[in-house]
Amino acid sequence: MTDATARFTDTVTIVTGSSRGIGLAIARRIVAEGGHVVLTGRRREPLEAAVADLGEAATGIAGAADDADHRAAVFAHVAERHGRLDHLVNNTGINPVYGSLADLDVDAARKILDVNVLATLAWSRDAVAAGLRRSIVNIASVAGLGASPGIGLYGVSKAAVINLTAQLAYELAETRGIRVNAVAPAVIKTAFARALYEGHEEQAAQAYPLRRLGEPDDVAGPVAFLLSDDAAWVTGQTLAIDGGAGIKPLL
Repeated sequence: MTDATARFTDTVTIVTGSSRGIGLAIARRIVAEGGHVVLTGRRREPLEAAVADLGEAATGIAGAADDADHRAAVFAHVAERHGRLDHLVNNTGINPVYGSLADLDVDAARKILDVNVLATLAWSRDAVAAGLRRSIVNIASVAGLGASPGIGLYGVSKAAVINLTAQLAYELAETRGIRVNAVAPAVIKTAFARALYEGHEEQAAQAYPLRRLGEPDDVAGPVAFLLSDDAAWVTGQTLAIDGGAGIKPLL
């Protein structure tokens, strides 16, 4: 049985989009369990603050998730500083528009797919090429499990991430023994999701049987499980983290 307080001792994990919110909570959980983390984020100052908060076990490389040169710099840093890579968390995601698919700007749609889907694939491929040893966890969304009015293409992109997770899991299990899973959070109290609850949090929480919105740590725990050897026989799965919103009463 794995020691749940030290599941990441002597491991190295890249967590993309981790200067705040869910990504930072995941990185903090890994460090608390003995691991080293490499954080990424677009803006240098928040990233540096996150690294300082996590201490000596963390480093950070600023850049855009869909920039190939940035990815190359991250993997070069991992190789030089650590000489190994155990886990990858694909957390970066964007949703720059709100409205119907009929009114969606094509360039905005392309950017959403580039960052949320194609960059997730690119980070995964580059990680494997860099010698990734153990596991990948992709951050999807409950928006990818059904209709998501107002954020429709974001939902489409996350549905693609869910299927991408299954495809990668199948291929990498056979060829590399690497596990690939995903989580699909509902509304989590982060700056990214603020427009979905700010000013009406109590009302928004009524959509969930547990009667509260999620916190970043509510995602970090399940992600840590899926990364760890506690989930050694789990791959190709997407875990909904939704406060019970997916429960459908039968009567």
